[in-house]
Amino acid sequence: MSSKHHAGHHESMIDVEDALSKILAVFRPLSIQETSILETNGMVLAEDIISEINIPPLDNSAMDGYAVKYENVENASSKTPKKLKIVGTTAAGELPYSTLLNNESIRIMTGAPIPTGANAVVPFEKTSDNFNNKNPNTTCEVQILTGSFAGQNVRKAGQDVKNGEIVLKSGSVLHPSHIALIASVGKATVKVFRRPQVAILATGNEITKPGNKLEQGRIYDSNSYGIASAVTEAGGNPLIVGIAKDNFDSIEKKLNQCKDSDLVITSAGVSKGDFDIVKNVLSQNGTIEFHSVRMKPGKPLAFGVLRQNKKLIPLVGLPGNPVSALVAFEQFCRPAIRLMLGHKFIPRATIKAILDDDIDNPDGRRIYARSLVYKKNDVYHVSLIGVQSSNILSAMGKANGLAICPENKTLVKAGEAVAVMMLYWPSEVF
Repeated sequence: MSSKHHAGHHESMIDVEDALSKILAVFRPLSIQETSILETNGMVLAEDIISEINIPPLDNSAMDGYAVKYENVENASSKTPKKLKIVGTTAAGELPYSTLLNNESIRIMTGAPIPTGANAVVPFEKTSDNFNNKNPNTTCEVQILTGSFAGQNVRKAGQDVKNGEIVLKSGSVLHPSHIALIASVGKATVKVFRRPQVAILATGNEITKPGNKLEQGRIYDSNSYGIASAVTEAGGNPLIVGIAKDNFDSIEKKLNQCKDSDLVITSAGVSKGDFDIVKNVLSQNGTIEFHSVRMKPGKPLAFGVLRQNKKLIPLVGLPGNPVSALVAFEQFCRPAIRLMLGHKFIPRATIKAILDDDIDNPDGRRIYARSLVYKKNDVYHVSLIGVQSSNILSAMGKANGLAICPENKTLVKAGEAVAVMMLYWPSEVF
């Protein structure tokens, strides 16, 4: 390992990929939990779903009409109708009529089982029964006004799903259509990788909880709420632990409340100018590394493992500036949460877009510029939003992507194509 990557060097700076691989190395998919299918949207399946039934369970009708033997009516037409005896009526959910004989028909509704002996369904509109007949059983005959063929308007048993078939493989990410499919084979619960519990702790004497009166010299805590929402969006369950003061006891006490978590995310207290208290608390309650990451915003990053009653809990310390905290969350915390959930594909989707503005990069870091992607004449364009300072949260609020300027470029000019990491996909961008 070269000296510039050594955590002990104050001036050492590591690449985003190095920081990410150090962090992801301690994460694994979490334990598997039997969960109600209604709670599994976006979760990853941890078992194959095998159907124990055929869907549909029986051959059934695709139309309202008459179940017939097609051989009896194959030459029928409006000029030469074929008369059939009506021997019964059957609707969806009923058992099939026993057996259809030659020149007989059954009045049948959509989804109703096909009787033994029948092999086609003629729709009402191709018969003398216009379905307005209030009392069909007084008419014992129906005229078929069209020819038919074997299997017409018949849905075969098992056409959708066959008994014994794997309908969803382990590792599938569950979406509403999958959950409907699981319900259709009769399962109310499935095994999934459980959601991580993520504790969120803000630090700083100057921070006040939103909703409280703002004293002079104070600012509201935006980090906890932005990070908690980002945790939810990534698929985790956030727990806002609150605000720790900049003293050893306060931080230690708050960290003790994180003992049931799978990940702890702190904000502030990690850069050189900050109090070293977070560093001291973490060093005494586990192991901790502090890094400067070659990125902007989001340079200061702490990463370690918290020891709580023999349990080891990974901890990521994000910078205090609100934009830096959210950008660093995207790079380091979201992938960790996705990995714990059992997802295979970790990064956000990245597109190429034409820059509207120059990106200056005087100090050789990877810049994630808050920006707005839009489409013009079927080409993606991206414009930078507002002041790119790490304390300007209003610019982050208007962004749908992060335009990336590589470490080795001092300037990307307007008109050049850049990679943009998409944070949201508003429908108007597609």
